[in-house]
Amino acid sequence: MLDLIIKNCTLPDGREHIDIGVAQGRIAALEPGLKATAGQTIDAAGQLVAPPFVDAHFHMDSTLSFGLPRVNQSGTLLEGIALWGELKPLLTQEALVERALAYCDWAVARGLLAIRSHVDVCDPRLLAVEALLHVREKVKPYLDLQLVAFPQDGVLRAPGALDNLKRALDMGVDVVGGIPHFERTMQDGAESVRILCELAAERGLRVDMHCDESDDPLSRHIETLAYHTQRLGLHGRVTGSHLTSMHSMDNYYVSKLIPLMREAGVSAIANPLINITLQGRHDTYPKRRGMTRVPELLAAGVPVAFGHDCVMDPWYSLGSGDMLEVAHMGLHVAQMTGQDAMRACFQAVTATPAAILGLDDTGLAVGKRADLVLLQARDPVEALRLRATRLMVLRAGHVVATTPPATATLNLPGRPAQVSFQTPAR
Repeated sequence: MLDLIIKNCTLPDGREHIDIGVAQGRIAALEPGLKATAGQTIDAAGQLVAPPFVDAHFHMDSTLSFGLPRVNQSGTLLEGIALWGELKPLLTQEALVERALAYCDWAVARGLLAIRSHVDVCDPRLLAVEALLHVREKVKPYLDLQLVAFPQDGVLRAPGALDNLKRALDMGVDVVGGIPHFERTMQDGAESVRILCELAAERGLRVDMHCDESDDPLSRHIETLAYHTQRLGLHGRVTGSHLTSMHSMDNYYVSKLIPLMREAGVSAIANPLINITLQGRHDTYPKRRGMTRVPELLAAGVPVAFGHDCVMDPWYSLGSGDMLEVAHMGLHVAQMTGQDAMRACFQAVTATPAAILGLDDTGLAVGKRADLVLLQARDPVEALRLRATRLMVLRAGHVVATTPPATATLNLPGRPAQVSFQTPAR
């Protein structure tokens, strides 16, 4: 006897009328017309059941801090960094934990059950590191939180940052981070990539660097990152985040760069909401949009995920933890409006980031942990169009969040009393 059966599901790959059987928190069956009994049965009624959303790039130490100690008046990246520097001395561990836990509640309600968060290690107190390590353990039963040791002010530029980063790793932070384009010189940036990749190789850790978050086409640290990934045998463990300078590079150079990334097994993370907000600020018109070359990277076989990056913090005053909003913006900016391309954008906030983070226990397959999201949509494209309601969120087979279906009540003569925004059934 199974613990749970979810009947009549549509899956992201297009399979319909599928029943999902769950036993002891894992997917025990995935087939049409499942002949079994269960302690609980849920009828998906043909709606989409997907693996959970995964945010591959976020900053939980700054989330929900908007307005502290002041508002970013220009809305620029550099003022945001300066503002974060003003806020850091005022941070308390209690406030950091409270805001992070509040955001994790938002995330679970949105079906977002895994987050990779960068945490600033340039404060010698490592206050944010301690706070997020505590949060990681607190939310572990219902959310996977992976932490990146991130030297926001530059691992060579900020005094003591490299030692702080090593201390953070010793405390249990999962991933080595960096920000080479923010070092004082291009040479220092390249050197920081070498140092940090060697540190990751020595410790057997993954790497995720803020890389070339700039409109400068000569910011080419991703090339150095791919080189050291290849040199040190870090294939499949290294990610370049943002990569916005690629938007401004000439096509000939990119025709060399992308194959280097593919050969090295380097993944890419674009952050659509933030990339188009912070980039192109020095342009008049035509104005660059800044997001990296997502379709070209995907066509070359480079894994690409989308990240939310920021929610209500010094850099971005909006956001709600909705990865469908992130993917919706990404497909528009990248002009990925073909059917297969839109499905790839759905993958960029579900299966692809799960693979990048090394979350091997998630996905729609027998034996995987039963982390599932029931969406008010009939397929991934409709989910993106509607930013579909998360009707039900399950962690290890247990329902952890529910939301009523989105409907409107009309008062029109001769028309239905209620209307749904889903495409009528064919």
